[in-house]
Amino acid sequence: MNGSEPGGERPALRSTASRRPLIGITTYYQQAAWGVWKGSAALVPGTYVEAVTAAGGSPVLLPPLGTETAVLDGLDGLVTSGGTDVDPAAYGHDPHPKTVSQPLRDSHDFALTQAALDRDLPLFAICRGAQILNVALGGTLIQHLPDVRPEVDYQATPGIFADVTFSTAPDSIIRSLLGPAASAPCYHHQGIAELGHGLRITAEAPEGTVEAVELPGRDWVLGVQFHPEQNPEDLRLFEGFVAECARRRAAKDGTGDSTPMRTPVAQGARR
Repeated sequence: MNGSEPGGERPALRSTASRRPLIGITTYYQQAAWGVWKGSAALVPGTYVEAVTAAGGSPVLLPPLGTETAVLDGLDGLVTSGGTDVDPAAYGHDPHPKTVSQPLRDSHDFALTQAALDRDLPLFAICRGAQILNVALGGTLIQHLPDVRPEVDYQATPGIFADVTFSTAPDSIIRSLLGPAASAPCYHHQGIAELGHGLRITAEAPEGTVEAVELPGRDWVLGVQFHPEQNPEDLRLFEGFVAECARRRAAKDGTGDSTPMRTPVAQGARR
């Protein structure tokens, strides 16, 4: 992401060891390959793990098997990651020919999203995660954005992220971190149509695509349509999220020390 002006101050680096906030990240469960092996695996692109770690958090992967929402009681924040399409049956629509869903992930992500909202746990919902958030609150989705935004190609090359610019709304989390306008990597296929109950649009592309939503009245609920984890040079959203998780943890523990310990991590393969 690149903002038009600096957002809020970044958390300062710490010189002493500290308890990192525990950040849950939802994952895929599908066929994969590692070494000479092939089989079913729980996985998530390493960029999510790297971004959470670089921002000062400790990632905890949450595969969509054996879902137990009580796991959130031991976490300080939740990231719902990108991935396949949300099943349109969840919002009462028939599937588009290009819609591909994974019911196992849907039930998992819906359960964890609702549990995070019930606990007022900081929630950072990315791409599919933002769509899950919107549907969980009664909203609907555009199943294939080229049908309604033919003038914009959000997936110019298969497997290669495009770039989207957007403006942000006043008095919002995203503006406090990125400023009034920014750009970020994107790979849009679906998008938000009817807004879920209580949500507010806080970032929008010039062509009208919803790029961020927030839930007023909650300290930290942010859903973004784009992929901030794909820009390791600009982790302001992850830093703001982890800083809020650290603040909540410090308040709960009564330590009064809420500065996350940000450290660089080795950059793995990008997808």
